[in-house]
Amino acid sequence: MFQKFLVFCLISICISTVNAQAGFDTIPPYKKDNRMPDFKIMRTDNSWFTKAQLPKNDFTVIIYFAPDCGHCQHEMKEIIKDIDKFNKVNFVWVSFKSMPEITEFYVKYNISKYPNMVMGRDLDYKLPSFYRVKFTPFVAVYDKKGLFIKAFEGGAEMKDLLPVLKLN
Repeated sequence: MFQKFLVFCLISICISTVNAQAGFDTIPPYKKDNRMPDFKIMRTDNSWFTKAQLPKNDFTVIIYFAPDCGHCQHEMKEIIKDIDKFNKVNFVWVSFKSMPEITEFYVKYNISKYPNMVMGRDLDYKLPSFYRVKFTPFVAVYDKKGLFIKAFEGGAEMKDLLPVLKLN
């Protein structure tokens, strides 16, 4: 057992050393630049949606998700349940999965019914690298000026999200 632990420690030290020598920055870009990143996602109707199309003077919540993720489905159900509290919040749901999977999720939760929700695919894989997403759903909250407020890795419970948006 001790030998396994020792090997693990040596491998960890080697990886850290290689990353440091290669100049790998361990701080995700969103923690260094508080501005909302530019993005371009393909929506389920094959049209494009960009940051420039977001309504001004509203909060924005970017949710990186996977349609087959149980936590992501829970996140959607919770938001829909409290949707009347989010009339000044834009939700941008972004995934890496295939368009048929995203479309199935879109239809299942009747997203077209919610004018403040956009859903699509990040074909350039820009957002997951900007946030360095490890788990889905990843939730990033931006204020009315497009400045970063808070991130929730693994999803946000409404009791935590509403106060950040000052909607409680």
